[in-house]
Amino acid sequence: MNALHSWISIDIVFYLVGALLLAVSVLNAIDRSNPKRYTTALFWFLFSIGFLFGDLLIMTLGKSTTYRLIGVIVMLLAVLAGANLLGSGQTKSTEVEAKQASANRLGNKLFLPAVFIPVITVLLTLLGKNIAIAGIPLLDPKNLTLACLALACVLSLGFACVMTTGTPNESIKEARRLVDAVGWTLILPMMLAMLGGVFVVAKTGVSIQALVSTLVNPESRVALIIIYALGMALFTMIMGNAFAAFPVMAAGIALPFLIVQHHANPAPLVALGMLSGYCGTLMTPMAANFNIVPAALLELKDKYQIIRYQIPTAIGVLICNILLMIALV
Repeated sequence: MNALHSWISIDIVFYLVGALLLAVSVLNAIDRSNPKRYTTALFWFLFSIGFLFGDLLIMTLGKSTTYRLIGVIVMLLAVLAGANLLGSGQTKSTEVEAKQASANRLGNKLFLPAVFIPVITVLLTLLGKNIAIAGIPLLDPKNLTLACLALACVLSLGFACVMTTGTPNESIKEARRLVDAVGWTLILPMMLAMLGGVFVVAKTGVSIQALVSTLVNPESRVALIIIYALGMALFTMIMGNAFAAFPVMAAGIALPFLIVQHHANPAPLVALGMLSGYCGTLMTPMAANFNIVPAALLELKDKYQIIRYQIPTAIGVLICNILLMIALV
């Protein structure tokens, strides 16, 4: 058995996430108002397996077999989502009235638990690294921010229960309602982050470097800057995440051409490059947590309405980024 390195470790965070997903699966399975309750329950159960049983599977089956099994699960998730087999239950009118009455009573105090999460996370990140119980660190030193976030969420949940006189069971039901409203797009950021890792391992950056060398004059600093900024935006639109696009474009254009060959200042180059990637975030449905999730939570009839409003701003900021790179880098 592994020695205890911290009281709140990354494993505990994964187990908490998996337990919540499993609860969502069970609640969907027993909800008769959801016409697709069994397939919806299957989707969230499959997604919870990696969080709850990943370590156990590796111990019993080995890494190679476990990774293949997780790959099969990912394909099953894609089939369930692609076949539109996810649904949601209906909230009873009495529950809606009770929520409205509670919201009217509490007013803006309802935002306090949400505000406490980032505040507590920042404070714990700055001060929590030195907290120890019985000589063992409270928070995982190797994953400090994530451990702080998990603890902040638990503390905020307790505060919310006290403030609203609710129960943890009610919070799980509300979590299930939000998960159903968002649907499969909830897992898209994680999948896209994994896609970025795949591109890095596949040395996509090297391929981009070869392509740029063929199509563009490497001596043209302005052309390289434009391709770098546009590439960050386009790759982010494909991956839905600027962090996933950054290592690919940095390895393909920024490092070999702009930094090494043209001696560009790395700090403004990569900062403006990331901001160019965020311009792509504003223009793609692949950035589900920014564009699709809010539309689902706000129950907009047109789920792409947010993106259409953001496109002019994104293009304007992208042009400004290119001009700033030419002037500063």
